[in-house]
Amino acid sequence: MAHTVNGCPLALIFIVVWLLVKAKIDVCKRGDVTVQPSHVISLGSAVNISCSLKTKQGCLQFSSFNKLILYKFDRRIYFQHGHSLSSQVTGLPLGTTLFVCKLACSSNDEIRICGAEISVGVIPEQPQNLSCIQKGERGTVRCTWDRGQDTHLYTAYTLQLKGPKNLTWQKQCNDHYCDHLDLGINLTPESPESSYTAKVTAINSLGSASSFPSSFTLLDIVRPLPPWDIRIKFVNASVSRCTLQWRDEGLVLLNRLRYRPINSRSWNMVNATNAKGRHDLLDLKPFTEYEFQISSKLHLYKGSWSDWSESLRTQTPEEEPTGTLDVWYMRQHIDYNRQQISLFWKNLSLSEAKGKILHYQVTLQEVAGGKATLQNITERTSWTWVIPRTGNWAVSVSAANSKGSSLPTHINITDLCGAGLLAPQQVSANSEGVDNLMVTWTPPGKAATAVQEYVVEWRELHPGASTQPPLGWLWSPPYNLSALISENIKPYICYEIRVHALSGDQGGCNSIRGNSKHKAPLSGPHINAISEEKGSILISWNEIPAREQMGCILHYRIYWKEQDSNSQPQLCEIPYRVSPNSHPIDSLRSRVTYILWMTALTAAGESPQGNEREFCLQGKANWSTFVAPSICLGVIMVGVLSVRCFRQKVFVLLLALRPQWCSKEIPDPANSTWAKNFVEEKTQLALDRLLTDCPTPEEPETLVINKVLHQVTPAFRRSHHPNWPEKGQGVQGHYTSEEDTGYSASSPPPPRALTAETGQGVDLYKVLGSKGPDSTPGNPASPSTVLPVDYLPAHEGYLPSNIDYLPSHEPPITDPQEELPRHISLSIFPSSSLHPLTFSCGEKLTLDQLKMRCGSLML
Repeated sequence: MAHTVNGCPLALIFIVVWLLVKAKIDVCKRGDVTVQPSHVISLGSAVNISCSLKTKQGCLQFSSFNKLILYKFDRRIYFQHGHSLSSQVTGLPLGTTLFVCKLACSSNDEIRICGAEISVGVIPEQPQNLSCIQKGERGTVRCTWDRGQDTHLYTAYTLQLKGPKNLTWQKQCNDHYCDHLDLGINLTPESPESSYTAKVTAINSLGSASSFPSSFTLLDIVRPLPPWDIRIKFVNASVSRCTLQWRDEGLVLLNRLRYRPINSRSWNMVNATNAKGRHDLLDLKPFTEYEFQISSKLHLYKGSWSDWSESLRTQTPEEEPTGTLDVWYMRQHIDYNRQQISLFWKNLSLSEAKGKILHYQVTLQEVAGGKATLQNITERTSWTWVIPRTGNWAVSVSAANSKGSSLPTHINITDLCGAGLLAPQQVSANSEGVDNLMVTWTPPGKAATAVQEYVVEWRELHPGASTQPPLGWLWSPPYNLSALISENIKPYICYEIRVHALSGDQGGCNSIRGNSKHKAPLSGPHINAISEEKGSILISWNEIPAREQMGCILHYRIYWKEQDSNSQPQLCEIPYRVSPNSHPIDSLRSRVTYILWMTALTAAGESPQGNEREFCLQGKANWSTFVAPSICLGVIMVGVLSVRCFRQKVFVLLLALRPQWCSKEIPDPANSTWAKNFVEEKTQLALDRLLTDCPTPEEPETLVINKVLHQVTPAFRRSHHPNWPEKGQGVQGHYTSEEDTGYSASSPPPPRALTAETGQGVDLYKVLGSKGPDSTPGNPASPSTVLPVDYLPAHEGYLPSNIDYLPSHEPPITDPQEELPRHISLSIFPSSSLHPLTFSCGEKLTLDQLKMRCGSLML
C-alpha cells in the first residue's frame, strides 16, 4: 500500500515532463529559430535571428511560394520568400523580448513555425555597505548589503563569513532581489575580541562582482535585546522624585532613556552607565501623563543600540496649585436697592493646576466692614449672586485639588461703565480670517494717562435666548490699543464686543458688534402684531433666529404698499440699535388697506422678505371738527327753548314719543265701584224718563255708546268747565255745548277723535251716549247727554285713562294769544294685544257686554 502511494507522485511528475516535451516538439515541428551569439546579451549588443523550415513543411514543392515572416512581439519586422529567413536585430531594451517566425501560404492564413526569447541585462554591480548584526546574546548572524542597480537578469548572491581557526560559513541567496542573508549561526561571547570577515559575491550570465571584505568582532555586531518589564515608582507619592526600573541582558553596559508628555512631540533623553536596571528622574511635572522608553548597548564605543523597548505610560501625582485664576465679572441692576453680580473665571493651565481641580471657592465680602458675607463652593467656572447696591464689595476666587488650594484672586466690584471720561473711542472690529477678529480702539481722550489696563470682552449675540452664551475676555496693557480675539469665534455669528478702560476703582466702556464672516440672512423678520396708536401704527416683529442671521444685522427695512396696487412699495430703514423689535409708522392714510412686510440687512446683502400682513388704519374722530358745531347747536337750542311756546311744544312732542311701557299701569275700570254705581244710576234715570213720557209700560231704552274713530284729531277750545251735577239730579242736568265739545253725540267724529276737555291734566275719555226714544239717525231729537267715563271703545279694544275727570273751577282765560293746547290724543305705539270686538251688537252696545282694557296712550 505504501509502495503504491509513493509511486503516485513519481508518475505524476513523469506525465508532466512528457507533456512539456511534447508541447515543445509540437510548437516547433515545422521549423527552427536560432539566435546568435546568445539568448542573453548585454545592453546595446546586436543579435542575429534565423528561421528555417523543415523538409516538406512548406506550402508547395516550389519554395518560391513559401513566405516567412519574423515578428517582434506582435509587430512584423521582416519577411522573406523561401525555406529560411535571417535578420539582424539591434537596440533591444533591458528585459526579455519575444521573437516569433510564421509561414504565410496565402494572403490571410499564417502558420506559426517557432519562436525565441532574448534577454538583455547588465553585469552585477559591486555590493556596497555590507554589515552584519547578531540580535541578542543568543541570536544568529544576519548580514545586509546594497545590490546596486537591477541587472534585469537572474543574479545569485553568495555570503561568506570567515572566523578564527580558519572557520568558514557560506550561504547563497536564490531570491531575484536578494539584499540580505541569515547565516543561521551564533557567535558566542567566549572570545569577544575575535575578528571575523564577511564578503558577498553577485553572479549572473554576463559576469560577477564581489563586495569589499568587512571585518568585525563580536562586540561590534551583537545588538542587545530591548529592555523589558519597565515600571516606575513615585517616592512618598511625590513627583519630585521618581524611580524608573527595568530588566536587561547581562552584558549590557550602557542605557539610554527617553520620556515625554503624551501631548508633546519632542523627547527628553537621559544616558545611564552601569544603571543595572534603575534610574531616578527629577524633572517630571505633576499630574501629567508621560511615555517612557529604554534602549541598551554592550559597549561604550563599540556595537549598536538595541531597539527601543515597549512604551510605558503613566500619570504623575498631583501637587498643590501654584497659579491664580483669571477672574472677570458683570454687574446688572435689578431694582433700586439690589444688584446681580455674575463672576466668570478661566481654568488654570495644567502646569498651574498641578492636578484635577475639584472645586472653586468664592468669597464675597463688604470692603468697609471687612466681614465675609458669603462663601460658596462650586464646580463651575461662573457664579451669580444678588447683593445690595449700597456699599463697596470685593470678591476672591481660588481653585482647589486633592493637595490644596491656589492663591485667591481678589477683585473689587465697581461700575465698569460708570466713568464716561474713561470710555475708549473709535472701537472697531474687523475680520482676520474665518476664526479671528481684530479689535482696535483709541485712548479715552484726556483720561488716556489714567488708564491702567484694558479689558476686551465678547459674547455671542443671541436675541431672545433664555440662557446667556459663554463670555470671553482678555487683558491688554495700557500701551496696547488692539487685541486679536480667537477664542470661541465662529463664522456667520454676530458677537457683541465691549472694550473697558480701568483706572483704580473706576471704569469706562464702549461697545460694537462684529463677525468674522457674513452673508445675507437666510430669512426675514416675522411681523407678529400691528397696532394703531394716535393716528399711526406700531409694528412689532420677532427676531430672526441666530443661526439664520448669518452675521451682524445692520438695518431693518419695513415695506408697505396699498392692497391691489402695482406701484413700487414704500420703505422705512431702521438701524438695528434704534428699534430692536418694534417701530412706529405715521405716513399711512386712514381707511386704506396696506400690505406690509420686512427684511433684514447685513454687510453682505438683504434677506428674503418675511411674512406679509394686511392692515387698515381706522383713524380717530377729530374732536375739533365737532366742538364748534356742538357749541352752535347748543346756543340755538338754548335760544329756542327760552321761548315758552316752543318749550311746551317740545315737551308735548317728547311725551308723545314716550313708549307705552313707560306709562303707569292702569287698573281695569270695569271692576271699579264707580262703574257699578254709574250703571245703576243710568238705569234708574232711564226708567224714570220712560215712565214720565209714556204711561204704557215699555222696555227701557238701551244705553248706547257711540264708536270713537281711530283718527287722532286734536280739539281746541277755551277753558270752560260746567259744574258737575250733584248727586240725585241726574245726568241730564249736565249740558255740554258745541263750543265746549269738539264733536256732538249726534254727529260722529272722525276716527279716533276725542273730546279734549280743559282741566288739570285730564286724559282722554270715551263718551257714553244714549239716544232718546224719539231720536232717529240723521235727525237728532235732542242733544245727547255726554258723560265722562273711564273708557271708550276703540277699533282694537279700549283706550285707557288713568286719571279721573274733575271739573276745573279756574276762571276762563280770555287772551287768545295764550290759548294753547293742553292735551293731545295720540296713538303712537298701538299694542298688538288689542283685539277688536268679536260679537255682533249693531249700533248699540250694552255695558254688560263691554270689556274695558288698555289699548292706547292718553297724553
